[in-house]
Amino acid sequence: MTGATVRDALDAAVDALTAAGVEEPRLDAELLLGDAMGRERAALIADGGEEVPASAGRLFGELVRRRLRREPVAYILGRKGFRSIELKVDARVLIPRPETELLVELALELEPGEVLDVGTGSGAIALAVADELAECQVTAADTSQRALEVASANASRLGLADRVHFVEGTLPEASFDLVLANLPYVAERDWSSLQPEVTQWEPREALLAGPDGLDAYRSFIPECGRAFPSHGGKSSAAVAVEVGEGQAEAVGEMMREAGFGAIEVRRDLAGIERVVLGRVGGAA
Repeated sequence: MTGATVRDALDAAVDALTAAGVEEPRLDAELLLGDAMGRERAALIADGGEEVPASAGRLFGELVRRRLRREPVAYILGRKGFRSIELKVDARVLIPRPETELLVELALELEPGEVLDVGTGSGAIALAVADELAECQVTAADTSQRALEVASANASRLGLADRVHFVEGTLPEASFDLVLANLPYVAERDWSSLQPEVTQWEPREALLAGPDGLDAYRSFIPECGRAFPSHGGKSSAAVAVEVGEGQAEAVGEMMREAGFGAIEVRRDLAGIERVVLGRVGGAA
């Protein structure tokens, strides 16, 4: 890349990434070159004739080689934007997805005083809720200590450590107005059809959930139903979970069987039934 212009460097990278089967080669190349040069993407592409410094060219080459191995851009850069916050991410946690923002939007709609985020991973949901609902107290739980390390570090960096309490496990002994969960929901039969960025790099245990992808919710939802009365859950409390395509009906039935009512399904921007909401004491 030494002596190349921004345009030349990008074109060469796009060709290589395209040949490797990367889905968004131009965007990825721009993000990686911007990182290598310490420039915002918009400013970078505004002047394609600018020369890439030798040191930045070498670093860009290294970053592109990592992307050619299908390592996700978020892991290469070490960060991922989620709503109005930026999270540090690495291979200990899943990369936050846009569809997960539905759970945050639901919290904004319901305006709970106390929220539990189960399977917090990088802390995306918990930290976004804390950031956008100033009066809300948030607890974030995960069975992975390694994930909790990432989430806790994100909370400190974002100045939210005093607003979010992290616990190892699933359902702590406490009372909540709203329980949010983004648990594993990928079916084993679908694993081979996923992109290498997922199967080769992201934590498998945070994705796979048995033959049909519902094992985690088969365990969690009944446990959640039992926990609300014993933990003093309010009669207006609710549980909302993210699910995979085609799973909403089955998960809604699990919620009914666990005693939740007024089951509601929310679709993501692609029209997929993505979030299932059940209310404590709601009409079935």
